[in-house]
Amino acid sequence: MASAYTVLILFFIIFEIITAAHQQRCSPSHLINPDSSLSPSRQPSSWNSSSGRFQFGFYKQGTGYSVGIWLVTPQKNIIVWTANRDDPPVSSNAMVTLMSEGKLVLHTEESDDKVIASADQETPSSACMLDSGNFVLYNQSFGIIWSSFNFPTDTILGEQSLPARKLLFSSVSETNSSTGLFCLKMQADGNLVLYPKDTLDVASEAYWASGTNIHKEISLYLNDIGELQLLTSSRSVEMILSSESCLGTNSSIIYRATLGHDGVLRLYCHCLLSDGTYNTSVIWKKPDDLCLVKTSCGLNAYCRLYGNQRECRCLPGTGPLHSNGCERNFVGERCAGKINSSELHNMTAMPNMTWDDYPYFKTPMLEKDCIRSCLEDCDCDAALYDGYNCMKNKLPLKYARIDQEWSTWSIAYIKTGRSSDDNNTYIFPPPETLVRIKSKNATIVILVITVGCVSSSCILLAICGFFIFKYRVNYKRLLETGSLGLTDELALRSFSYYELKKATKGFKEELGKGSFGAVYKGNLYKGEKLVAVKRLEKMVTEGEKEFRAEMHVIGRTHHKNLVRLLGYCAEDSKRLLVYEYMSNGSLADVLFRGSERPPDWNERARIALDVAKGILYLHDECEAPIIHCDIKPQNILMDEFRTAKISDFGLAKLLMPDQTRTFTIMRGTRGYLAPEWSKNIPISVKADVYSYGVVLLEIVCCRRNMEIDPSKPEEIVLVNWVYKCFIEGVLNNLVRGQEVDKRTFENMVMVGLWCVQDEPALRPSMKSVVMMLEGITDAAIPPCPTASSA
Repeated sequence: MASAYTVLILFFIIFEIITAAHQQRCSPSHLINPDSSLSPSRQPSSWNSSSGRFQFGFYKQGTGYSVGIWLVTPQKNIIVWTANRDDPPVSSNAMVTLMSEGKLVLHTEESDDKVIASADQETPSSACMLDSGNFVLYNQSFGIIWSSFNFPTDTILGEQSLPARKLLFSSVSETNSSTGLFCLKMQADGNLVLYPKDTLDVASEAYWASGTNIHKEISLYLNDIGELQLLTSSRSVEMILSSESCLGTNSSIIYRATLGHDGVLRLYCHCLLSDGTYNTSVIWKKPDDLCLVKTSCGLNAYCRLYGNQRECRCLPGTGPLHSNGCERNFVGERCAGKINSSELHNMTAMPNMTWDDYPYFKTPMLEKDCIRSCLEDCDCDAALYDGYNCMKNKLPLKYARIDQEWSTWSIAYIKTGRSSDDNNTYIFPPPETLVRIKSKNATIVILVITVGCVSSSCILLAICGFFIFKYRVNYKRLLETGSLGLTDELALRSFSYYELKKATKGFKEELGKGSFGAVYKGNLYKGEKLVAVKRLEKMVTEGEKEFRAEMHVIGRTHHKNLVRLLGYCAEDSKRLLVYEYMSNGSLADVLFRGSERPPDWNERARIALDVAKGILYLHDECEAPIIHCDIKPQNILMDEFRTAKISDFGLAKLLMPDQTRTFTIMRGTRGYLAPEWSKNIPISVKADVYSYGVVLLEIVCCRRNMEIDPSKPEEIVLVNWVYKCFIEGVLNNLVRGQEVDKRTFENMVMVGLWCVQDEPALRPSMKSVVMMLEGITDAAIPPCPTASSA
């Protein structure tokens, strides 16, 4: 009996080996020889595997065609791999050719040839579409030297792995295979994690993880019986994520694990039926709750499940954007120094709501006190109460959702305008005012006081009316001299050219000079207020509409770490900007003072955080995101209290009205420019993150990003030197003889190295930078930032 059992097991093993070998073997009739071609407009348009299950070639995408691999089913073809997925679809005149030198190349009339597949070490002699779904290049001895399995997009198939440090990226949609909003990362610490794209690899950004952070290199492997396994480098199984399988013979089933455009990782089973069709089912998925997928609804929106469907709604007080997410539909009044905020806003209650955004304030208090605290706090836009703690947040919120399972009780209160029509509005009751009249004498006193107040009010109104009349006459005179008339819509003053020329004594005392004009010291209001006047020298005459729009955005920016824009002049072709005066020069003056003692460590750490908060405000908290484009120490000024403030924010956009916010010509300062400026690709806020990283390392080391010293060639480029000291464990060389806080010092170095990564997606957001600098989240070990520093 035991002998028969052993024979049965051996037969099963041999059958599995033969099946696997068959899937990896190419029949001679399906071998693709050099000079073979495909075209979407004529046959062949694809190369088939031996069984016809999989095809490689052109498939329809939008109004054009893309090159990829798909599983052939009667219902619809299922795309499992796409070549050059972020390139636009090609026209019907495109062609894919296996060149005689072995490269697989896409030819189009619209652009240069694109290489789809090639081997670095050997010259391919043929290719094949295998039954496993793997497209391969062979050498002369039919050894595989290139494989599509080694370059997955959003899918892994049976017997395919996702090695350590590799990622799957979701597609944009079911009909668009370009890189989408989510990624699955097989981390070097052994943890398999789902993240929104372009977020830092920290636990607070993840929305699902395998929990196998055992600090070993692990790969994700989908075997041929439908098990998603986590394998160590020795191929031992660390964890089986899914052990469910389909009914049917092994040869009639195809498994695939795909990261969907909705951010959910699903394991599919495709079972071939007798009529030639496939029965497709989902046998495993993570996360189970669609609303756990972070950023799926966009900014200021919350997710709610209805059955198995996800619905996104705008938070109270916000309305939908044209793109994903929501924005405020009322003007948030500033309550500080004015009237109580309860007279300006309501609080809308959202039961059982929660979010994963980090609060700027968290403390235990009663629910009614939490509501009042947020309502009276000018910076609070939303408060979350969990029955014990009050957590206050500013907008935008990224990770809001309704907790369907009631696993944690919480209620949210969202600040809305008085005119809001939202239901569940919680109007905080004002304190009661009780007036008790106890006697006739008290009544007389009250009447006398009332008459006195009314009389005083009439006198004050008359005085105010006189000054308003005088102001309107002056305002009319300013309009007649050619001002734009923007003061009705901005909180900025419109100056005449004569006023500013007089204030600067004919532009006599120059404070500095930049690429777009010089800055002069001025006195306003009979010498009572010092200002800095910037005279723009390269303003285009066709950009009047754009100039108004940019002034509208910048005029609304108010942050303690931004130099305040006080006013402007737009008279004929003259364009001037009036800023608050900064008495302590620039950060460059503070850091690069030669023989003078550098600022102490606490001041450097404070300056670094000040600058980060200023950039965060420009990126995330303005009416429209502003990309500074020229972050450097010379553009960071110090006020009388040595508070660091960013200057010239948005000025590059002001001066280039014919450019958009993301596609623009190169600008900025050498040494602080992100690598993408030279690659002719869209520029995002991550360009500012790179520049900030260079400035942060300059603050840490108190030296410029490039210093020529023939005796120390390894120290010429600051970024390279910092990384070399970091990996060699000699960070003290960066601050020779200086007293520093070791923990803060090492943290700032790691944050700086993350910010200067060549790849924009690896750089953290400024929100993450601020949280790491404040010690709220930990900075991970950064990889080598640039190829030159390797």
